[in-house]
Amino acid sequence: MDSLTEPAEPEAEPATRRPPLVRELLLVAGLFVVYKLGRQLASGHTAEASRNGHRVWDLERTVRLPGEGAVQSALLHSDALVHLANTYYATVHFPATAAFLVWLYLRRPGHYLWARRTLAAVTAAALVLHLAFPLAPPRLLHATGLLDTGQVYGPTVYGASPAGDSLSNQFAAMPSLHFGWALMLAIGLIAATRSRWRRLWLLHPLLTLLVIVGTANHYWLDSVVAAALLVASLAVIRPPLPATAETGRRPGSVVRARPGARAGSLVRGGPDARPGPAAGGDDSVPELAGAGR
Repeated sequence: MDSLTEPAEPEAEPATRRPPLVRELLLVAGLFVVYKLGRQLASGHTAEASRNGHRVWDLERTVRLPGEGAVQSALLHSDALVHLANTYYATVHFPATAAFLVWLYLRRPGHYLWARRTLAAVTAAALVLHLAFPLAPPRLLHATGLLDTGQVYGPTVYGASPAGDSLSNQFAAMPSLHFGWALMLAIGLIAATRSRWRRLWLLHPLLTLLVIVGTANHYWLDSVVAAALLVASLAVIRPPLPATAETGRRPGSVVRARPGARAGSLVRGGPDARPGPAAGGDDSVPELAGAGR
């Protein structure tokens, strides 16, 4: 991660104290447990999830979105490629997000708090949608004609039958947190670093999008809704202000004069900043020509 996250020039993190590690671990773990338990509440709605799946599929065809089958057909040209896509789907999602948060916690604590709050807001909104709108993914909808590549080629994180899968809710397709979290990872690293290569992190959500669609785990619209939730969260939860490289202070901050400093010394950063005396000049205010005469 260092090659893309190390700043190209000196960069100061806004003055934010790193939150206590134990508290953060308990908080993140608690949020994860609540989310996993909440997803289970939406499981078992097979008929409703199937109806919603047909609605989403028909809507995509109505608005002429490209077919998910085109991406899957490209993957199926090679057994190794489709197996790699399944592996990416199964193994990258959580570790990549965890590594992202750990790096921010250690190197950019201000950005860590912003990213953690944003991810929590997006995940909470996603949970509400999962409960309100159970949705069968394309791989479980016969009308799509798509393969469940995880079951056919492996590996897979889901059971062969949604009804017998006690570890995950297979009807929580919209929105796609795989894509939403991947997009936040890219945005967070672009915002927190100054490397000239940092925009390459956008390849992660792009690759994630192709994987989740090509493996028939999500519709295009699942990613559209995830992106919309992320944009709404980012509009409310603002990133920390950048600090200047020279002073490490936020733009517009005021540097107060030290006790005992000479009158007329420079007060920086404020709207009423006044220049100090010229080098070697008199500290007193010069008499105006003609004043009082």
